Amino acid sequence: MIVAEAVGEALARLGAETVFGVVGSGNFHVTNALAAHGARFVAARTEGGAATMADAYARVSGGLGVVSVHQGPGLTNAVTGIAEAAKSRTPLLVLAGEVAASAVRSNFRIDQAALAAAVGAVPERVRSPETALADVARACRTAVAERRTVLLGLPLDVQGAELPDGDARAAAPAGHRPRPSRVPPLPVPPPGAVARLADALQAAERPVFIAGRGARLAGAGGELAALAARCGALVATSAVARGLFVGDPYGLDVSGGFATPAAAELIAGADLLVAWGCSLNMWTTRHGALVGRAATVVQVDVDARALGAHHRVDLGLIGDAAETARAAAAELEARGHSATGYRTADVAERLAREGRWQDVPYEEDKEHDRHPGGGPRIDPRTLTIALDGMLPRERTVAVDSGNFMGYPAMFLDVPDADGLVFTQAFQSIGLGLATAIGAAVARPGRLTVAALGDGGALMAAAELETAVRLGLGLLVVVYDDEAYGAEVHHFGPSGHPLGTVTFPPADLAAIGRGYGCAAATVRRPADLGAVARWLAGPRDRPMLVHAKITRGRPSWWLEEAFRGH
Repeated sequence: MIVAEAVGEALARLGAETVFGVVGSGNFHVTNALAAHGARFVAARTEGGAATMADAYARVSGGLGVVSVHQGPGLTNAVTGIAEAAKSRTPLLVLAGEVAASAVRSNFRIDQAALAAAVGAVPERVRSPETALADVARACRTAVAERRTVLLGLPLDVQGAELPDGDARAAAPAGHRPRPSRVPPLPVPPPGAVARLADALQAAERPVFIAGRGARLAGAGGELAALAARCGALVATSAVARGLFVGDPYGLDVSGGFATPAAAELIAGADLLVAWGCSLNMWTTRHGALVGRAATVVQVDVDARALGAHHRVDLGLIGDAAETARAAAAELEARGHSATGYRTADVAERLAREGRWQDVPYEEDKEHDRHPGGGPRIDPRTLTIALDGMLPRERTVAVDSGNFMGYPAMFLDVPDADGLVFTQAFQSIGLGLATAIGAAVARPGRLTVAALGDGGALMAAAELETAVRLGLGLLVVVYDDEAYGAEVHHFGPSGHPLGTVTFPPADLAAIGRGYGCAAATVRRPADLGAVARWLAGPRDRPMLVHAKITRGRPSWWLEEAFRGH
């Protein structure tokens, strides 16, 4: 057995159940070995798409994401997706061919380890035939136990070498494919720290919890909801944890730029703010505007470096969100403490009236295309509210970046904490379609919605063929303002020329049909009848909705974001 075959077999046994990638000569043998030993290989059309698909797959499945690429350009093409995964602490293993040490003049030679480190990934390498299986196990352990994105370099000379006698037999027996064990919950903070947290909760009259990615990963929704009910706290999330408190009558939905006016006012009025696995960055706090000057700020995180990294904290606790919440609840129970706090009848009534963006009245924007053959354009709020009413409740929403992104992220309801897949840590446009494909592969029983801007859709259009080839019943909604809308609304009011960020009309529905999608152009609510017919049908191929949206104003979240520039 050569090393490439042994590596593929070992990875399949260690939990590489689905692998995304683009195959070249440098990763041909290891990818085939993975498939031969039971892994599903999903061929993408671009390496960047493959990396993001694997990232989204890991987020939705809860397991290890794996992407396989060729050395040199295969890796560089994937770098943006790798950077997003690394910044999001996705357990992702990047398998990349690597030029042999002796091939000093190879045109494929780059410093792949330095490239990985530059974007926050952990560089690893299969160093020799003798260490190959140990190197693979170490890379998988780092990815899963530490929630890191790991680049595993596979030098071509090592790949082609024979595995030493006995090493193949030392692997797990055939048919045994254990998943890598997850990192156990970290110990709760020491009793003194838990007591100080309990003191703060007991003293607060208007406490608010904000749960972030760490709380979602810890599965802390139940524990936080119980603690909030005991101490009278309202509950909110960061964008990536949206859905963690679905159905809670005292839930504020998302904190930060996406927050409703009611949620923003209630969060800003808190006298105690507790961040659970949440970084309290500028997006979640609206550049600090949602944190009252006199408010006590507490942050709970497993990573000591996260405490106070973005915002001042008065008390920082190192611990797992679920375990820490459970310990704080036990302490309050021992003290005999329970309180109404912020959970008053007036607040409940207000949230019932104004708690969702769909409940916020708006004056509909009206616009008519000036282009020959043009027609009316639909307000993105009207479009998204109509779609929300048509779609099944069990859904996964994947959102690209851009001026439009708040509409699908907040006007489309999600059923739980896995319902929104938000690859936005790097704020790159063009990742939304691949995100949706990876999510749909991980959870095929749910309708997956890809919400894209026209810029991101055109960047990623090649992956429409991937979605068609896989037979995914994917709904792709393109919010088309014929521009890079964020730049238009950022620089336009100052009188800057906008010719570099605006574009002539493109028939995106025709592009979708060219790849094999069902497609429709939407200018008014009545045009959504085509979507209803697709939803009622077999949904055996994607549908692309080319929505011609109004362009007169920036979205509310973008106005908030620009206040910090």
